[in-house]
Amino acid sequence: MSLTQQVQLGVIETAPLVLDIGVVLLVAASLGLLARRLGLPAILGYLATGLLVSPFTPGYVAGGAGLTLLADIGVILLLFEVGIEIDIKRLGREQRSLFWAAPLQVGIGVLLGTPIFLFLNIPFMGAILLALSVAMSSSVVIVNITRSKRRTTEPNTENVLLGWSVIQDITGVVIAAIVLTLFGADQRPLAVAIGGLIGFAALTLLAARLFPRVLRWVRWDNDLFLIYSVGIGLAIAAIGTVFFGIPMALAAFVAGLSINQGRETDDVRRQLLPFREVFAVFFFVVIGTLIEPSQILESLPFTLLLLGLLIAFKTIPALLLTRMSHLRARPIQLAVGLSQLGEFSFVLGSVALAEKVLTQSQFTSILLAVVISIIGSTLIVRMVPARAI
Repeated sequence: MSLTQQVQLGVIETAPLVLDIGVVLLVAASLGLLARRLGLPAILGYLATGLLVSPFTPGYVAGGAGLTLLADIGVILLLFEVGIEIDIKRLGREQRSLFWAAPLQVGIGVLLGTPIFLFLNIPFMGAILLALSVAMSSSVVIVNITRSKRRTTEPNTENVLLGWSVIQDITGVVIAAIVLTLFGADQRPLAVAIGGLIGFAALTLLAARLFPRVLRWVRWDNDLFLIYSVGIGLAIAAIGTVFFGIPMALAAFVAGLSINQGRETDDVRRQLLPFREVFAVFFFVVIGTLIEPSQILESLPFTLLLLGLLIAFKTIPALLLTRMSHLRARPIQLAVGLSQLGEFSFVLGSVALAEKVLTQSQFTSILLAVVISIIGSTLIVRMVPARAI
């Protein structure tokens, strides 16, 4: 077969994937626009798109493998950008109480939630990951809350919301890494698994020293700066998984943290933002494609349990801790803004499902809780009266 024929065959084989991408983006943009016109987050339009093009609903069905690959890239860039979103040193100067309040809130959720899930006969690893999923919020949703034109938050509350979500993520990554090392099903000896964590920590420390200098060298060239930025995030995430056994999404977040102290941080975020937004669409679309309507009724009781635990073990502790720590934020608005499941909940739920410590129905419950909590927190945070905050 000649090279020309090979190219033509390749074009024919990839054309359906390109069609899927085009259709998904157009539908997602339209439903995202509709959601925003209704006062809802565009993310809900993307989730609805996934439901429409999933194999579980009639009509057009998008190819799964290609979209899943794009979604994987999306969540990597999503969490990489989240990792560089906040200056940890500035937080330490301005909102020092966050460094004990946010980890304590996550710890309360894990310590109180895990026994409940164990009581429901969920294996220990699944119980911890589920409790951690409930204890963590969505950095993407929180960023949208603080940037929305409809927002009613004031700057101090917005800064604390962003800082709280980032410290939540750091705490959650550490806990998840320990849990997956101790209870993961990769059959690695414990010493090797712990060595992997140490090796990845060393890699991120090296990246924190090396990559800001590389970015500084090419800062004058927008094209090279963008290529290096994307390449750094993808490479560290993949190396973390291939060589050190760290889940790729978690490794991407740590990669973002590793370079977030340089002066180039804002430039990296600005360069990545358009790409992150496009790939993030596929991430939320894929979540929508995984929801099986036939399982919704079966999954609904467990979904309600997750939402109840979210309020009991995240909303209320966040409210009380905000008041106790005297953070410069509106306590009720802050607590409501944190009250959703998000991208890390999906990632941890996917890991638990792959390890067979969660059932498909329980995983569907996580997806439903993600959707319902995003709607609830995004709308209610705007409705909290000023006298109550």
